[in-house]
Amino acid sequence: MNKANKERIIENRNRIDTTNNKKRKNKKPKKRRFLRFILKLLLLFIIAILILGAVFFYKVQANGGGVKGALITVMGLSVEDVNELDTINVLVLGVSQDIDTVLTDTIIVCSYNPKNQKATMISIPRDTFIGNKKSNAKGSDKINSLYSKSPEKLLKKVSEITGIDLDYYVVINTNTLVEIVNIVGGINYNVPIDMNYDDPTQNLHIHLKKGYQLIDGPKAEQLLRFRHNNDGSSYPSEYGDNDYGRMRTQREFMVETLKQSIDIKNLKNSKNILETIFNNIETNLEKEEIKLYIPTIIDFNTNNITSKQLPGQSEKCNELWFFIYDKKETKKMIEELEEDIKN
Repeated sequence: MNKANKERIIENRNRIDTTNNKKRKNKKPKKRRFLRFILKLLLLFIIAILILGAVFFYKVQANGGGVKGALITVMGLSVEDVNELDTINVLVLGVSQDIDTVLTDTIIVCSYNPKNQKATMISIPRDTFIGNKKSNAKGSDKINSLYSKSPEKLLKKVSEITGIDLDYYVVINTNTLVEIVNIVGGINYNVPIDMNYDDPTQNLHIHLKKGYQLIDGPKAEQLLRFRHNNDGSSYPSEYGDNDYGRMRTQREFMVETLKQSIDIKNLKNSKNILETIFNNIETNLEKEEIKLYIPTIIDFNTNNITSKQLPGQSEKCNELWFFIYDKKETKKMIEELEEDIKN
C-alpha cells in the first residue's frame, strides 16, 4: 500500500471518529436538558401545591380555624355567612311503607339556633285530632292523614297547632335512616325494654333485647316503629306507653344518632351521609341553604337539645282513639321553649 492510500485511510478513520464523538456529545446534553425540564416541572408543581396549601390554610384560619373553618372553606362559604344565620324551624317527618299506603310514623318540630348552639324537638302524636266535631270523628281527622294529601298541608296544620313559624319540611324514609345508621357503623343505644312484635301484613318483625347495645340499620327500624309487644304490654307508664313511649324513643334515638354521627371519628363519613340524605329525602329546603348550617353543627353539643311532646291526652271519639292536644298548655310550652332557645 502506497503512502497516499495510507493517508486517505487514516483521514477517513479520523473523520468517522470525529463524527461519532460529535454524536455522543450531542446525546448527553439532550438527556441532561430533558432531566432539567422534568425537575423544573416538579419544582413548579411543588411550589403550586405549597401556594394553594398556604392560601387554603389562610382561608381556614380566616374562617375560624379547625374542622369548622375547614368545612366552611371547602364549601365555599365565609365565617360571616355562618355567623349571620338565624334560628331555623323544620318539620321532620318519618315515613314507612305499609301494604297500600305511606304512614307518617314520626312528626317532630325541630328548631336550631346556630348562634347559641341550642335546639328543641317537639313530638306531635300522629293521632292528634284535627277535625271539627269529636262526635263524628273519623280516621281522616288524625293529623297523619294530611301527609297523603301533601306535606305542605301537614306543615301548615302543625304550624297552626304550635304557633311556630314553619317554612320547611324534611321527609325521611325508614330505608334512608337504615342507610345512615349503617354508614356510621351503628349507634350505641340503651333499649328501654324487651321488644317482641310481629305484623305479617307489614312484614314488620321487632325482636330486640333490653339494654345498651349497638343498633344497626335494621334494628333502628325496629326500635323506632315499636309501640307494644305481641301480648299487648308496652313501655312502662313512667316512660310513656304505646305512641307516647315510641315518640320518646324516636327523639332520644335521633339525638344519639346526631351525637355519634358528628363525632370526630365519623367526619370521614360525612360526604356519604350527606349524599345519602340529599338523594333520599323529600324537602323544600334548598341544598345551598342546608350547606350553610352544616359547619355550625361541628360545635353542637347534643346536651343543648330540649325535647318535649305536645301537651294533651288520649280520648275515644266516635269509637276511635285520638290525641286531644291542650291549646293552653301548648301555648305556654312553646313560649317557654322559644324564650329558652333565644338565650
